[in-house]
Amino acid sequence: MNDLDSIPITLPEYANNPFIIALPPLLSKLEQLEALAVKPMYGAKERLYPAHLRKHCLLRLGRYFEPLERQLQLAERFGILLRQGYVGRNPNTPSYIHRLQNGVDTINAKSVYIEARQPIVNTANSFALVGCSGNGKSTAIEQILIQHPQCIQHTSPVSLIQIVWLKLECPSQGSTRQLCINFFSTIDRLIGTNYLAQYGKAKNGVDVMMAHMAHVANLHAIGVLIIDEIQHLRTSKIGSEGILNFLVTLVNSIGIPVILIGTLSAIPILQTNFRQARRASGLGSLTWDAMPNNKSWSYFINKMWAYQWTRDFTPMTTEIELVLYEESQGIIDIAVKLFMLTQLRIISIREVKEGSEVITPALIHRVAREDLRIVQPMLNALRAGDKKALEKYDDLKPLQDYVVEVFNSATYQPEVVTQAVESSTSHPNESDDAVPTDSLSSLRTALFTLNISSDIAEVLVQEALIKIPSADPLLMMSFISEKLTSVPKTKPTKSPLTKVTEDNVLQLPDKDLRKILAVAKTNGMSAYDALIGAEVIKRPMLDIAA
Repeated sequence: MNDLDSIPITLPEYANNPFIIALPPLLSKLEQLEALAVKPMYGAKERLYPAHLRKHCLLRLGRYFEPLERQLQLAERFGILLRQGYVGRNPNTPSYIHRLQNGVDTINAKSVYIEARQPIVNTANSFALVGCSGNGKSTAIEQILIQHPQCIQHTSPVSLIQIVWLKLECPSQGSTRQLCINFFSTIDRLIGTNYLAQYGKAKNGVDVMMAHMAHVANLHAIGVLIIDEIQHLRTSKIGSEGILNFLVTLVNSIGIPVILIGTLSAIPILQTNFRQARRASGLGSLTWDAMPNNKSWSYFINKMWAYQWTRDFTPMTTEIELVLYEESQGIIDIAVKLFMLTQLRIISIREVKEGSEVITPALIHRVAREDLRIVQPMLNALRAGDKKALEKYDDLKPLQDYVVEVFNSATYQPEVVTQAVESSTSHPNESDDAVPTDSLSSLRTALFTLNISSDIAEVLVQEALIKIPSADPLLMMSFISEKLTSVPKTKPTKSPLTKVTEDNVLQLPDKDLRKILAVAKTNGMSAYDALIGAEVIKRPMLDIAA
């Protein structure tokens, strides 16, 4: 018999555990690489499509995901964390019943911080994943999660719905109560329960809700709890201790593995608080900085570079690879968007003026300078190696919104803008300092068709040229359009205030806050009840749910 035939497909500690048996099989590194990858739809014939169709094809790159070593490492740790957490929660052992009994005790005591009556074996671990925005932390974890079914129905030896993973976003104000509400409502939507109405009532304090949350986590055998955007705790007015202490309790006492995900600004919070967990760094926390310019970066760029929708396929060169790194500083999300926008620019240029659609380093530089202005402060901080400054830039969502806006603008060009760019755009190999005279002439012609006098048109063109030295006609026309449509803000005039006394307060309108509060004071009502009664403010959602 071949020795390979005797290699088990699973481990003994996993074999008799229904919660683990129901999970997908473990994958080799090569199998994991294939499972994580998200390849955009692409065909070489699509490069022959008309320009307006190819622009839409470019948007497929927004869903492109090429796993690298760090993503494979994350997938491996997730698989270990999930299965090891279930080792100590086997429904075929007495300790499983002990866990449920301990959960009932926490509910009766209205606190998760009591000493457990029944001793249990804890095999749960946790880790934190932090890094610079745009490096694919949330995308990677999402790709890993979709490989695992979120819910599994069991009928033996226990009847329950196993929730393999649950992903929540950290409340923006760092509220433990809001985290509990998010937990209950997410489970309700997932399996059709009514936990929010049962346990999320306004009369229930935070400790009571947390006790029920821990018990529900046990009832449904939650495999891993993922808390994303943990950096929100940095701006919490009530401090980060409440949520982090509770998560530590889930790991150490309840046995639920926890993964925290956040940007670099979350590091001080985690170092101060989460390190108190006995098992918080059992698998080691991961820090994803911007990628260095190494073999992994070269592998990623060359894989991405194959997805070109330009008429002329531009081969990768060392110079292009260096330019992409310099302009993105190793941030994957920025590199992908820069590649999209560069293709969009050259396709738009050749849509109105014939020529080759070759991507050059000069074109990449120009697009980065003009279309990635919104993230230049972040990129400058990366170039300077200033991690303190990087903590200010937590979110790349504005960049995503801006990219969509640029694509919409290029895809649906107004007729006037199309006229303005005809025969006006220089070849990308031309010097940035050279301003094509036909561009300015076309802009003046376009403004003349809008019935703008020649002297005003000249002023507008010169102002646009100062703001956009590259003389890109699309950007210049966009700038001029904003100038023409902007309305000067006028300072509102203040109406004279009438002095309100006890004699004339009742003459005010019924919805006037001063009258409402005065009547409340006379009737012995609290200001809060008076404002609700007058429908100035709404009742809390939990009161309505109750």
